[in-house]
Amino acid sequence: MIPQLALAYQECRAIAKREAKNFYYAFVALPRHKSDAMCAIYAFMRRADDLSDDESISIPERRVAMQQWLDAWRAARAGSTTTDSIFLAVNDTQKRFAIPDELLEQLVRGTTMDLEENIDGVVPIMAIPAGMISHQRAYQAYESFDDLYRYCYLVASVVGLVCIRIFGYTDPRAERFAEETGIAFQLTNILRDVREDAERGRLYLPLEDMQSAGADVTQILSATHTHRPSQPVLALMQLEIERARAYYQAADQLIPLLDRDSRAAMKVLASIYHGLLERVARDPAKVFVERVSVPTSVKLTILLGGMGKSFINRAFSK
Repeated sequence: MIPQLALAYQECRAIAKREAKNFYYAFVALPRHKSDAMCAIYAFMRRADDLSDDESISIPERRVAMQQWLDAWRAARAGSTTTDSIFLAVNDTQKRFAIPDELLEQLVRGTTMDLEENIDGVVPIMAIPAGMISHQRAYQAYESFDDLYRYCYLVASVVGLVCIRIFGYTDPRAERFAEETGIAFQLTNILRDVREDAERGRLYLPLEDMQSAGADVTQILSATHTHRPSQPVLALMQLEIERARAYYQAADQLIPLLDRDSRAAMKVLASIYHGLLERVARDPAKVFVERVSVPTSVKLTILLGGMGKSFINRAFSK
């Protein structure tokens, strides 16, 4: 590997190690060339997320910054000279693992959805946040689970479809299982981040599910302020927990379809995320009080088990 490219991958790994609270544990269980590729993809995702979520500037300013970054990336992808380490590493990863441009375009599309004014299936809702007497503010809410699924596909399933190209597979069923595993992961993130997202004006729990559980927007806003969710809000949480659990079955079906040297990494990642969901399920009210997470000690235990399986799989694959 040429020195400039090696340094580019090294920088991407540093970003992943610093920022990827769950993903990096899976990267460690991969062979080095696949681990490097995963770090490159993660760094690319992280840069897009950071531009989209930069609350130090206005949304219109974020749109401009994102477009400038996209233009630079597309130019680099088309062959223009670049010194951007992430672009260098991602371009090399795309060539090594035949990752189509369209998947990365979809990934960025998902990241930028929260910056768009008009999104199919998303409705603006004017509500008075709990604790405020008269000041209304706008919230974005998804109308149905089908609408939310499209969002989850772009921000999470597409990531899965990129990852399995790095992991390696031959059975086309792996693509459907990767898509559904991504939905499980993103639903887990949504459940964990209900309070934080509401504070940012984003409601990812669908309105039709709220209605089914007897909850509404004002009850969710009240829970974020009082840290005491109502019974209908807890029923809504339980509905989404069960839905996420069902999607996690796809991860079990995906793992045997991957190359032997990548199965342990996928198992580590699925175990950590599924473990996070179950921690939310133990006490759904807790997400309105603090950020629920899987302790580092538990992640390390999962990783050690994965590393052992990875060693065995690599030995059998030789």
